Amino acid sequence: MRLPVLITALAVSMSVAAVMAHAAGESETAGSGGNAAQRPVVLELFTSQGCSSCPPADRLAGKLAQDPSLVVITRPVTYWDRLGWKDTLARPENTALQRAYSRRISTGKGVYTPQIVIDGQYGVIGSREKEIRTLISRTRRSAGPALAVEQAEGGGFGIGLSGKASYRLELVLVALDSTERVAIGRGENSGRHIAYTNVVRAERRLGDWRGGTQSFRIPASQLSQAGADRYALLLRQPDGGVVVAAAMLPADRN
Repeated sequence: MRLPVLITALAVSMSVAAVMAHAAGESETAGSGGNAAQRPVVLELFTSQGCSSCPPADRLAGKLAQDPSLVVITRPVTYWDRLGWKDTLARPENTALQRAYSRRISTGKGVYTPQIVIDGQYGVIGSREKEIRTLISRTRRSAGPALAVEQAEGGGFGIGLSGKASYRLELVLVALDSTERVAIGRGENSGRHIAYTNVVRAERRLGDWRGGTQSFRIPASQLSQAGADRYALLLRQPDGGVVVAAAMLPADRN
């Protein structure tokens, strides 16, 4: 059982220190492989409203997102905008990340849509469910750092990390639109209405982590991105590297 980071207004330093000690114990268990099956796996779908091959992958992303052991993120790209329809959800940052992944992932390399990248390690055509599930199973055999999340008094969240790292990692807060339905007016998907799941609206780097125990605070003010109704955390190697831990934040009850 993964213990949460507890942050209170009256005893921040004491509570964080206590929980980080527990998280440190958990990271040792994870390092032995005991918690590997419980570590969420991140699926990032690179898609486009101008891609006629993408709707089956968009539907599959919605299906996979129902699995709480997966963190599914949709990243619409910009490079098909030239085909007659400008993607209303695309971000240049998504295109840049896919290009960075293409230089580092071990399978399914290239810049294409639809593509799902799994934990920043494996690429696959985004509509091939059987291959995707095989790669998910392969990824789950790898343990990672302990990442603990707890809602903080007064709003926001406390985050705790513990474990070992052989290189610098960054903790990123990703603002998501859980469901977006778009009517396509031109291009290859003209006349279609397509539903998208967990579309990236914004990203915020919270800080670096190089191993050991460390805590982060996400104030409520950082959970008010326009168009977003949920948030995910990614602990990843910068510039298109591996994702070693992740979590979908629960709804902020404050």
